[in-house]
Amino acid sequence: MAIFLTKDSKVIVQGMTGSEGTKHTRRMLASGTNIVGGVNPRKAGETVDFDGTQVPVFGSVADAMAATGADVTVIFVPPKFTKDAVVEAIEAEIGLAVVITEGVPVHDTAQFWALAGARGNKTRIIGPNCPGLITPGQSNAGIIPADITKPGRIGLVSKSGTLTYQMMYELRDIGFSTAVGIGGDPIIGTTHIDCLQAFQDDPDTDAIVMIGEIGGDAEERAAAYIKEHITKPVVGYVAGFTAPEGKTMGHA
Repeated sequence: MAIFLTKDSKVIVQGMTGSEGTKHTRRMLASGTNIVGGVNPRKAGETVDFDGTQVPVFGSVADAMAATGADVTVIFVPPKFTKDAVVEAIEAEIGLAVVITEGVPVHDTAQFWALAGARGNKTRIIGPNCPGLITPGQSNAGIIPADITKPGRIGLVSKSGTLTYQMMYELRDIGFSTAVGIGGDPIIGTTHIDCLQAFQDDPDTDAIVMIGEIGGDAEERAAAYIKEHITKPVVGYVAGFTAPEGKTMGHA
């Protein structure tokens, strides 16, 4: 079953026609992701060819959803435009917004995070500053390499993108139900706890790996949540040795 992303997910890419969006759209398509459109107001009505696959470009997230039934958006836009892109996705009420962009101002993230809550959390946000998520053999929304692991029954949630890839590779012979890179910024959409509960509820996940980093208390709160609410086996790893005393950090 997996969490958040399945073979039935219909994915659009905001910023698909930019260099990063184009590169990773091609990789997502190659891994089997059902990409049904891109969004760029200046190129609406055009079609982009990805090795023989024709992907239409729409003027807005709402237009793309109306035409394709999309329920996931992956956002590849520069930091100064990211807030507007996420707000557009939230206002269109798409189910999942994966914000890959690094360097998004914290106050921008705070604003779109608050907007999502005010609108009833109809849009789940993953990121920003994250590698996205992958359900191996089904769908890949983001920049996680699709060829480093296989489908299995371990759920992975990680603050670090690099350690996401490393853990997937190390456990490649066992495989993963879903791997989620939640991002390391001070404010993020989906947390360790959100993923822990989703994996707990997922019948296709038997055990969970949680990766954190020093700086902040997210890992401590997750540990307390595990003790009270999670019955499946959990292995946790917190990376890093020292952080400035009294300083709240994202990536350590």
